[in-house]
Amino acid sequence: MTNALPLPCTGEPPSLAHPSDDCRDKRGTLIATIVGSSLAFVVGSIINVALPAMQDEFGVGPTGAQWIVNAYLLPLGALVLIGGAIGDHYGRKLVFQTGMIIFSLACVLCAVAWSFPVLMIGRALEGVGAAMIAPTSLAIIADGFSGRERGQAIGTWAAAGAAAGALAPLLGGVIVDFAGWRWAFVAIVPVAIYGLWVAQGAIRESRADEEARAPLDWLGAGLIAMGLLALIWSLIALPERGATRNVLAAGALGIALVAAFLAVEHRKGDNAMTPLRLFGSATFSGLSLLTLFLYMALGGLLVLLPYVLIRELGYGATAAGAAILPFPLILGLLSRIMGGTLADRIGTRMILTIGSLLVGGGFLLFARVPNTDVSYWQDILPALVVLALGMAASVAPLTSAVLASAGDRYSGVASGVNNAISRIAGLIATALLGLVLIGSSEDLTAGLASAAWAGAALAMASALSAWIMVNPKSVETD
Repeated sequence: MTNALPLPCTGEPPSLAHPSDDCRDKRGTLIATIVGSSLAFVVGSIINVALPAMQDEFGVGPTGAQWIVNAYLLPLGALVLIGGAIGDHYGRKLVFQTGMIIFSLACVLCAVAWSFPVLMIGRALEGVGAAMIAPTSLAIIADGFSGRERGQAIGTWAAAGAAAGALAPLLGGVIVDFAGWRWAFVAIVPVAIYGLWVAQGAIRESRADEEARAPLDWLGAGLIAMGLLALIWSLIALPERGATRNVLAAGALGIALVAAFLAVEHRKGDNAMTPLRLFGSATFSGLSLLTLFLYMALGGLLVLLPYVLIRELGYGATAAGAAILPFPLILGLLSRIMGGTLADRIGTRMILTIGSLLVGGGFLLFARVPNTDVSYWQDILPALVVLALGMAASVAPLTSAVLASAGDRYSGVASGVNNAISRIAGLIATALLGLVLIGSSEDLTAGLASAAWAGAALAMASALSAWIMVNPKSVETD
């Protein structure tokens, strides 16, 4: 996945402390959190269309292109849970603003990067900043609003993020084509500074109630971060270097570190960053597998498709951004209808199964893209539309189902865990793209078709996870 994808879980966290009702600026709070959380959508969407230009400037091959994406996704996926816990303990406003500052400075570093390693440092710092912004922005909204206003604020927050994700590829493409990819990072900075300024005057400081605070599981966060780094490095290096001793050793080390992470989380029980008792529920496990498979499929496509359009089919960055635009537009416009109203009528398990099958159908259409004489209107657009319909049917019910399956006590933690799974899924998908970018370097459209078959299989696995493992009674939200 890239961070341009909608996240599956944005449920409100458990009980929140309200130190004071004074100095509340609801409008400013909503604006600041929308700006902050939208930055992740925007930077991910821009990178997708700027990737070939960045790759050319630094003279890096497919492996370098993968690291441009994953240098951001790795710290974001590994640290998003601990980022929320830090806000619970030390103050959400403080952590949110700190994340905004780190993100802004990282964008400046990316814009002036004089070498590829410097760019990688900037991208990694963007991921650290986003891992602090993403979980605290929703918690700040939940603290600043109550009752019906809270639901409306969360809906506005989610809609604004979707709109940002929809417009960013097109606007980013224009910047890349007419000013260069560095200016795409520069353009983000004033927006971030504005959000930081609004947050200073509008957001009130808050922390979770002591009994509801997420644990500061530094050991768990360190183990999963290092484990993912080793695993992702081995997956990215494998197509180019082959199964060398170093590649296999890195993969083995990654597996060992992830196993150590699971052992630590099991030992810590409810004080763990990821309480493993959540996965004792077949329904929660099924929803987690659905999230992993579905977001692996979509995350890989949203990186690969603009790359193929630019590299193989001769699109400019602006044209590539416009070509992808129907996907987020349909997703944003129909999510409430398909994922909300329709889910109420036919049931959560059924709509999740149908949505996954539709996503699989979209990938099957992509698998039919010809090697030559590709027509956007006949070959690309229909597949994008079917994919968007499938995701529109899946995102909202998945959020509700995860929260319902975990119960009130673990709803906030379950939301965070599912969110992290979706980000890690995109990280893995991007790491595996080397099999396409290197193996099909002479014919990227053929590589797109091969990747589409893998996406279809993942979507079908998502459908099976929903149908077989999700208990309809455990995901009722009424």
